[in-house]
Amino acid sequence: MCEVTMEEQERDISDIDPQECSSSAVENGVMLVVSHSRVQPPFSVLLATVLYCAEFVTAAVVCSRYHKSDDVIWMGFTITFMLLPAVLIQLALTFIHRDLGRDRPLVLFLHLLLLGPVIRCFEALVVYFKAGKKEEPYVTISRKISLKKGQGTPMEWEIGQSERTLATHRNAFKRTAVIQAFLGSTPQLTLQLYASIQEKYFLPARWTLMIITLISIIYGALVCSVLAIQIRYDDYKVRLRPAAYLCMIVWRGLEIATRITALVLFSTALTHWVILVGLANLLFFFFLPWAEFWAKKGSLTNEVEKNFSKLGTTVVLSMFTLLYACINIFCWSAVQLDLTHRELIERKQRWGRLAMYYCGRFVENFVLITLWYFFKSDFYEYVCAPLLAVQLLICYSLSVLFMLLFYQFCHPCRRLFKYNVHDCLHCICCLKGRGGARGGRRKPAPSYSNAATMVLVPEEPLELLDPQNSEPPDLTSQLGERETAIVEDMMEAA
Repeated sequence: MCEVTMEEQERDISDIDPQECSSSAVENGVMLVVSHSRVQPPFSVLLATVLYCAEFVTAAVVCSRYHKSDDVIWMGFTITFMLLPAVLIQLALTFIHRDLGRDRPLVLFLHLLLLGPVIRCFEALVVYFKAGKKEEPYVTISRKISLKKGQGTPMEWEIGQSERTLATHRNAFKRTAVIQAFLGSTPQLTLQLYASIQEKYFLPARWTLMIITLISIIYGALVCSVLAIQIRYDDYKVRLRPAAYLCMIVWRGLEIATRITALVLFSTALTHWVILVGLANLLFFFFLPWAEFWAKKGSLTNEVEKNFSKLGTTVVLSMFTLLYACINIFCWSAVQLDLTHRELIERKQRWGRLAMYYCGRFVENFVLITLWYFFKSDFYEYVCAPLLAVQLLICYSLSVLFMLLFYQFCHPCRRLFKYNVHDCLHCICCLKGRGGARGGRRKPAPSYSNAATMVLVPEEPLELLDPQNSEPPDLTSQLGERETAIVEDMMEAA
């Protein structure tokens, strides 16, 4: 009998509709779906491989241009930001696929040549094209709750060997995309933009590299957001709409572009001080999970790798924390680390921490842009500096706006929340109004939104709103109780 598991390999976003499956049956309230449909193409594997190869080749071309012009400093930093993520990606792929204990000398040799993503992509394509040619027994059963029109239906999917192998490749390349984005692409883009301003001339190869790195960073941030949703709602079948992807792309693109531009402008005015700013951010976000770990007096999880000693586990967790810190320097990581948890991710969404992050980042960007404005060099004589500063602040505000729109209307599990963005904002405005009026008899308008919400219901069944029972007997008392509950939930989440 097959073992029912909920492993990470089965957390892919799937677009399989229960009505489109070949056969289904309802038994004991659980819809059993036997999926013999076509295996989904590994587009994420292809995209991550193309970005890896394109960035590596373009960085090599830029290094050759720097070598011809005797720009030793730019060439050295470009090589560093090119090789560091490439080596870490080889280690990550080898670790995830557990190739050290297998007899695969060709694959290990290609990893030494930094061609690991290429051979892995080729393996995924071979598995995809061979899938469906012969019938194979399923190896596990995936149990998920399908959300459709606010109703949750428990379902089961039979996972075949080919589908599970492709899921392993997808999850491995999602991790490598994050490593490539925030340990290689973000410092590379910052470096090349700084070099372009300092040298005061445009190099086509350098601008091509900057465009590729920006795409890689946005894709890595998008993967972070999707992985956070999949981990938090592991029991649910996550399905994102095109509008959700579009909203996240705009949100992440504006946030990252504004952040990098603010750092580069500040570095052109106060070169040495930007090192202090970067180190302060890195050390704060690196030691924050460890400080919480020591405050909880927890013990290191043994689920990272059973064969690891405590020293090996500490090294792996330190590398994981370093990646987490590098992400938070440039954008919101969408997850919080919990070093005592088996998955190293805290499932509870802390909205208070998210609000503190974006408020603090906005203030920091404002300070960096203001200092650049007062200490800017002569290079910006022909640039309208006040207009540029205002545009950067507006773009970051727009990124926050698109983030709120995503959680309000586009989040795939928004119906599982208890209160939405509108409810929280309405509650804050009512509290300010009551404080200013001091006992006035003005009644706040009731909330009209019942779609997206902000606070999760802790282990409660999903209930739909009944429009017939929407008007309570005592509207004033219920509004007061609701606002009190929202405030208590916000304080608890913070």
